Amino acid sequence: MPVWCCRCSLAGHFRNYSDTETEGEIFNSLVQYFGDNLGRKVKAMPLVEETSLLEDSSVTFPVVIIGNGPSGICLSYMLSGYRPYLSSEAIHPNTILNSKLEEARHLSIVDQDLEYLSEGLEGRSSNPVAVLFDTLLHPDADFGYDYPSVLHWKLEQHHYIPHVVLGKGPPGGAWHNMEGSMLTISFGSWMELPGLKFKDWVSSKRRNLKGDRVMPEEIARYYKHYVKVMGLQKNFRENTYITSVSRLYRDQDDDDSQDRDISTKHLQIEKSNFIKRNWEIRGYQRIADGSHVPFCLFAENVALATGTLDSPAHLEIEGEDFPFVFHSMPEFGAAINKGKLRGKVDPVLIVGSGLTAADAVLCAYNSNIPVIHVFRRRVTDPSLIFKQLPKKLYPEYHKVYHMMCTQSYSVDSNLLSDYTSFPEHHVLSFKSDMKCVLQSVSGLKKIFKLSAAVVLIGSHPNLSFLKDQGCYLGHKSSQPITCKGNPVEIDTYTYECIKEANLFALGPLVGDNFVRFLKGGALGVTRCLATRQKKKQHLFVERGGGDGIA
Repeated sequence: MPVWCCRCSLAGHFRNYSDTETEGEIFNSLVQYFGDNLGRKVKAMPLVEETSLLEDSSVTFPVVIIGNGPSGICLSYMLSGYRPYLSSEAIHPNTILNSKLEEARHLSIVDQDLEYLSEGLEGRSSNPVAVLFDTLLHPDADFGYDYPSVLHWKLEQHHYIPHVVLGKGPPGGAWHNMEGSMLTISFGSWMELPGLKFKDWVSSKRRNLKGDRVMPEEIARYYKHYVKVMGLQKNFRENTYITSVSRLYRDQDDDDSQDRDISTKHLQIEKSNFIKRNWEIRGYQRIADGSHVPFCLFAENVALATGTLDSPAHLEIEGEDFPFVFHSMPEFGAAINKGKLRGKVDPVLIVGSGLTAADAVLCAYNSNIPVIHVFRRRVTDPSLIFKQLPKKLYPEYHKVYHMMCTQSYSVDSNLLSDYTSFPEHHVLSFKSDMKCVLQSVSGLKKIFKLSAAVVLIGSHPNLSFLKDQGCYLGHKSSQPITCKGNPVEIDTYTYECIKEANLFALGPLVGDNFVRFLKGGALGVTRCLATRQKKKQHLFVERGGGDGIA
């Protein structure tokens, strides 16, 4: 199996450009060279053996994207040269934003001042570019309107930035692993990516869309099809697992020295003598026969688009590793489908107050399995997700919330036959005889016999390939990265990590858990990289050719 590492010599390729050639023509020539030559070699999937020396000459990718879910797909789409423009007849319902857009109608949104456009906008994301892009794609969606997007897309191939997208499975990421029987929390149209309406794709499959919400498996197929129909396949590599992403350094006193890995101790001693260079990405690819082929890539920029579903959060209590304790819906669903819980008189314990926990309640309830539902919050807590969902659109979740409010435990009634909620309680421990100990906010303890337990209290991303598990990138550097409590700290307009230059993060890693808003990350990253590429272009022109390529 060949290895990823595209070898080529740039020497002699670049000619001296005449003064009559425009800046754009020069840049187009460079893009064509990198796009065509790099693209051909990447298709052959060259990889470097794990034992290869780092000193080996190799072409460095401008961008490597880790994660092939909707965040990574959307970023690949925009790096491939697709540019959003204000549609010729579009009028945005936000009059202030509309007047700003009219000022530069001839420019793509990528080439405009995102901070200026984002100013004053409000939405369900803490990232202003995410709110801006969502406002352009779904005007006034939070007010219940279904206005069409004010954008249209053009493929401008001279804006192509060579990149590769690495994912564990097919394009779509975690959507291929989600429980197939549940409906998405978002409308189908909110799950779509730029340039291909979800409803158009559904109708092409000769299936009538009965409601606005759809099955996760449909979304997974849509994302996979999107990559194909948009011509992005050449940038995607499946079955890849990342083991390390690290910086290379170079002695700044020696321009001819090779990039190399410097130990942290050595770097601290002589920090002033070294400058940060490119990224080294190591991992392996699982091939058809099940074997693992190691690879090594080099990149100027790395974009983290891994999502946060890799590692389910644990309670960190005694007995949580017993086999009757599950930590994901697929595990619980598989146990039910295999009949392991059929005929059990003891209840299933479900821990959590989010939508995944609600899915588990519905799954057990519909299978006639009694439920003990434990959560730390009060049922009147305004931050509960159920309070943000319209009843007409989400009747099944409001059914769960109604039970949470009306079927709570009391000493007089004990457990109810089908469902009992325990607000303001937490689990103290699990016992080997399949019992659990609960404690109320007042300190009162209760013991119950179980048939199974399902802990659904969120999840963490797997950033084990980064130093310190990536914790140093978060707002709270001593804690793991999470979507809500401790997202990656970024520049909110470029999505570049505050604590690591040339490392970008988008999607759930930066707090954007809904597909509606994660698309803004792709816009921010693309604008940042395009701006830097233009600066390199100017530098190349000023130097007069051959020596100017970094």
